[in-house]
Amino acid sequence: MAKRVHDATLDSKDARAKLKSRGKPYYKSIGPGLHVGYRKGKEAGRWVVRMYVGDQDYRVETVADADDKLDANGKSVLTFWQAQDKARELHKSMSGDAGKVAGAHTVKEALDDYLLWMDGNRKSSKDARYRAEALILPEMGKIDVSKLTAKQIRKWHSDVAKTAPRLRTKADVEQRFKQQGTDAESIRRRRATANRVLTILKAALNYAWREGKVASDREWRRVEPFEDVESARVHYLTIAEAQRLVNASAGAFRDLVQAALQTGARYSELARLRVEDFNSDVGTIAIRASKSGKGRHIVLTDEGSDLFKQLSLGKGHGQLLLTTTAGGVWEKSHQFRPMKEACTNAKLVPAIGFHGLRHTWASLSVMNGMPLMVVAKNLGHTDTRMVEKHYGHLSPSYVADAVRAGAPRFGTVAKSNVADIRQA
Repeated sequence: MAKRVHDATLDSKDARAKLKSRGKPYYKSIGPGLHVGYRKGKEAGRWVVRMYVGDQDYRVETVADADDKLDANGKSVLTFWQAQDKARELHKSMSGDAGKVAGAHTVKEALDDYLLWMDGNRKSSKDARYRAEALILPEMGKIDVSKLTAKQIRKWHSDVAKTAPRLRTKADVEQRFKQQGTDAESIRRRRATANRVLTILKAALNYAWREGKVASDREWRRVEPFEDVESARVHYLTIAEAQRLVNASAGAFRDLVQAALQTGARYSELARLRVEDFNSDVGTIAIRASKSGKGRHIVLTDEGSDLFKQLSLGKGHGQLLLTTTAGGVWEKSHQFRPMKEACTNAKLVPAIGFHGLRHTWASLSVMNGMPLMVVAKNLGHTDTRMVEKHYGHLSPSYVADAVRAGAPRFGTVAKSNVADIRQA
């Protein structure tokens, strides 16, 4: 065991209490290029480790709280002696074959490593990469992860929530933005977006921590997302509206719309379906790779099986079940224009996006009494949390039945003779 180094100003909590608060820590050398530092706070101090990385530069890591107010536990609260042991362990773990500590690990490097891992272990990092390049790297990319503070992350998170939505802009043109709304719904949407970007940042920082690139995850664990911002009302179609949408669609796009309504599958999942993915014997569709990277089987109704039997006619193994009118692959954004036209022709107000067909399948299934776990399994969720969040209020329940059976009726509401166009 390495010899303990004494320091009269740091050895005890009583000695540290006499120190003045200042911007930089009080350091004590405990070995070549290795120092233990004490950063005094208002209530209690924290232990930091400073390691020389070359070129007159140091790497500083916060390792634990000092035992100024709480008893040391050997992990999150340390004595001066325990802090020395922790510093030596950290120095050893961060030193390479040459015995030299690596330099700063920036947020950009952490994101690059994480996105590379995503490419190999998830379906795609494309969306996360886009959000990182647009909303994380410009502000945070050059910051050393070990020096990143909760205060910095909170400020960045708040700034993202105040940023107007971005519009598609050519690479050589200044970025354009939508007009930022000030109503409650606009604020909720921007905060929800900020939360999703925060999730990407935290995932990258956690990956760096697990890989040993940084010593602690304490700072970003203290940053909380905005609360109660994921409660957007799910937009779904009634049966009558879905029928009008199908009738207003034409050719290959009509097949795509019907496939979405029959399966609840995502657009990208439908675009990759091949003849062998449909099992006519048991009436299922195999999704080989979903958003989570895991496959699943979607169970079809008789109506759904009939649709996919028609789509399979005349096609051989390996061929796509759903193609564009020209026989090509449905690529990203190909569905936007025909979906907009179909909504206009079907007189759907407000119009619904293609992803709303997935919500339609789930919403109508829940209202018909399908168990939430079954809905979640067909949609590709590992549990019912997302289904309960978005569709749970539509599910028949004891509370709803009890209210409708026992709540008072006052007889003051006259029946209307106006027909609902949505049911027409």
